[in-house]
Amino acid sequence: MIRLHHCPQTRSMRTLWLIQELGLDAEIRIYPFDKTLRSPEFLALSPAGRVPALEIDGEVMVETGAITEYLCERFSPDGLGRSPGSMERMDWLVLVHFAETLSAHVAALTQQHVMLYDDAMRSPILTRLEARRLEKCYAALEARLTKGFAARTLLESGFSAADVSVGQAVYMGRHFAALEPYPALADWYARMAERPAFQASLPEPGTGIYDRDFYAPLDDRP
Repeated sequence: MIRLHHCPQTRSMRTLWLIQELGLDAEIRIYPFDKTLRSPEFLALSPAGRVPALEIDGEVMVETGAITEYLCERFSPDGLGRSPGSMERMDWLVLVHFAETLSAHVAALTQQHVMLYDDAMRSPILTRLEARRLEKCYAALEARLTKGFAARTLLESGFSAADVSVGQAVYMGRHFAALEPYPALADWYARMAERPAFQASLPEPGTGIYDRDFYAPLDDRP
């Protein structure tokens, strides 16, 4: 039995996309991104009150990087994963966890733009700083996608969970930093977004966190 506890437009989308790519039979429980995650019932699954929480064979996993490694090792070690004997294992691990670097900046920007309701609590300096840090992550991905091989995927051998993990983080990051200055990254992301499993992981209209496609740094607003 596999059950994913999921909030649309959060890191748990990464796990949902991976489950779809793996073709796993899983129950998806969808929660609002609110105090529901602080309920005793949910905290019994995820003590920090965060998604995703993945129930599998009577155990519970949290943290998307760990979940990605486990699911790939169990269900697709040399398909979506790269096994320890693979020459690409190191790069695969780095990219799977680099997604969390991107997501940390996205989380800070989401808090500033979306979760803080009082304008006096928001920081124009922080929104600009975190957007620039996100752009530096984009630049690192752009360099990878334009160096060494005709990169349609992040790894030379083909599509993997690294593309899922980073692709979901870029999907979120696009709300705060545009992809247009990074043409190779933009082309790669467009290919990822065409995948049926990605499409299946998208939120239903009106169920996500964001109410607009792009949030400019606060001091750029009219």
